[in-house]
Amino acid sequence: MSITKIAEVANNVLDKFVQDKDLKEQLSHDLQKELISLDKAQIGLNAEEAKNGNWFVSSWRPCIGYVCGFSLCTHYIILPIATWIAVVSGTDLQLEKLEFDFSQLTTILLSLLGMSSLRTFEKTKGVHSK
Repeated sequence: MSITKIAEVANNVLDKFVQDKDLKEQLSHDLQKELISLDKAQIGLNAEEAKNGNWFVSSWRPCIGYVCGFSLCTHYIILPIATWIAVVSGTDLQLEKLEFDFSQLTTILLSLLGMSSLRTFEKTKGVHSK
């Protein structure tokens, strides 16, 4: 959830429970500052993690990206082509009956894409990994 969404929800709560306008603005401002500091801390942690010399620590996101890419390729390219070849050759493989839960993969993939946009931002600011 983005900072603006969290701040929006918090402001709606403040509107319902805090009557004093000045106090409400101060609480909203303090909340936004805290959320921004949390995001900065996460970015710092990500940068340190990328610098780590241990392959496992610094490469877990790319590994998950490869797994997601392979899963998508398998489901949307390899299995349809294999099914088509099976139909054309007269073989009864019934590959289309294989289950594929795209909702879980989408959650992981979209999270990674969000993190990759942060990494792109880091690269534009001159933070480079080894």
